[in-house]
Amino acid sequence: MSLDTYQHKGKRQRLVEELKKKGIVDESVLAAIGRVPRHLFMEDLENLAYIDKAYPISSGQTISQPYTVAFQTQLLQLKKFDKVLEVGTGSGYQTAVLIEMEAKVYTIERIHELHILAMNLLPKLGYNPHFFYGDGYEGKPTYSPFDKILITAGAPIIPTELLNQLKIGGVLVAPVGENDKQIMTWIKKIDEVNFEKRTFGNFSFVPMLKGVK
Repeated sequence: MSLDTYQHKGKRQRLVEELKKKGIVDESVLAAIGRVPRHLFMEDLENLAYIDKAYPISSGQTISQPYTVAFQTQLLQLKKFDKVLEVGTGSGYQTAVLIEMEAKVYTIERIHELHILAMNLLPKLGYNPHFFYGDGYEGKPTYSPFDKILITAGAPIIPTELLNQLKIGGVLVAPVGENDKQIMTWIKKIDEVNFEKRTFGNFSFVPMLKGVK
């Protein structure tokens, strides 16, 4: 594994400044982005790691654009030690950002290859979430309720199972929509039957699929 050098750290700080200019204001989110070595999550494209773009990873998936990661994380309104369900581990980059913010992360991935890659990489970097291989639509009811739920793939709908696993007062953030365009959606659970919903513009994610692969 390559190192995290002063050059990499300098590139990350420039990325953080770029994210500030794009409207990310949560200092804890910016600090986390500034600490996570994104280049170690995309070694074949290491020289592109601190450009604010999404890039392909294995299994036809992508490592999300840093701005998108920061935007979703900012919407979560994380507090230290929040119990977070992440649906879609992917490369593990978003997982690492959540852990840098001292969240207790339960992350689920439906693609076995990505699940194994993340399980091998994240602990080497000092990140130790609870890893699960399974269907994100089902969530992890055994470990619920969660303070926050983050969906990192384009969901055609918000699964009822996930809303049921959200703590009252908790927040779920997900890109919602069909095809390759979704609307970033923020949902707060008011009580067992009532939810507050807000939307935050268009994004493009790989689709959230049922089952495992």
